[in-house]
Amino acid sequence: MPRPSLKERIKQGLFLLDGAMGTQLFARGIEAGTCNDYLNIESPDTILDIHRAYLKAGSDAILTNTFGANEHALGRHGYGGKVEEINNAGAQIARRAAGEEKYVLGDIGPSGEFLEPLGNLKPEGLKDTVCEQAKALLGGGVDGFIIETMTALDEATIAIEAVKSVCGDSPVFSSMAFDRAGEDYRTMMGVDVEAAVSKAVSLGVDAVGFNCGTASLDEYVELACKYVAAVKALSKEVLVFAEPNAGKPELVDSKAVYKVSPEDFAAAAEKIRSAGVTIIGGCCGTGPAHIEAVAKKLR
Repeated sequence: MPRPSLKERIKQGLFLLDGAMGTQLFARGIEAGTCNDYLNIESPDTILDIHRAYLKAGSDAILTNTFGANEHALGRHGYGGKVEEINNAGAQIARRAAGEEKYVLGDIGPSGEFLEPLGNLKPEGLKDTVCEQAKALLGGGVDGFIIETMTALDEATIAIEAVKSVCGDSPVFSSMAFDRAGEDYRTMMGVDVEAAVSKAVSLGVDAVGFNCGTASLDEYVELACKYVAAVKALSKEVLVFAEPNAGKPELVDSKAVYKVSPEDFAAAAEKIRSAGVTIIGGCCGTGPAHIEAVAKKLR
């Protein structure tokens, strides 16, 4: 019996994503400042090993190692002309790890630039950049896309529109990164949950959520409740997903260290699931042990 499409599968209940890529690369000795995306070309076995570790831990889907594989971010490392090669390779590595049973999401992060008038990036230029990345990921065999860690609503909007213009019927997930702001939550650029959800839902995404940020585990649970309420007010079809960090980072010897245990992370994931979130993964500081703990707790 063939597996359901990703669009069908995410509607069937709990769906687990993977955890952090960067954290696992650092654990394997990759130095800070390295172009992680270029490791798809330079060290594909390292990326494959990380993907397989997450799948063994219980992930239903893995994200391609392409978070910063856009023209602008790659250009800062001297690889701006290798967008297609790096993204296609990242998708093929993930597809090889996932096989035909598990799923692959093409990971698209922010450009790292500001759109006009705050910066020099033109909307049409950003759209072309995202389309280039999405086409290469699609050519490499991804099942869908995740646009994550966005902080500006205009960039998130263009990214969603660009991906949907090339992805056909493939599902699109969209998330923003929030911090606590008084009694509320906002992105670095001042976007609140209601605005983020309203825009994403209006653009026809399949799932909307949050990832990264500087929240504590309890705050991630509260944020999940706000997300579910905002989505329910607008749509019965759009799903909610969450990729929390392993709690707030602590500065140790000038390095950000995440100290949340897999068990504590899984306990928070259980509360997030109870709030109505059906797609759960991890962001900074999480690893296969965290995903395995979540899988055991929720399944």
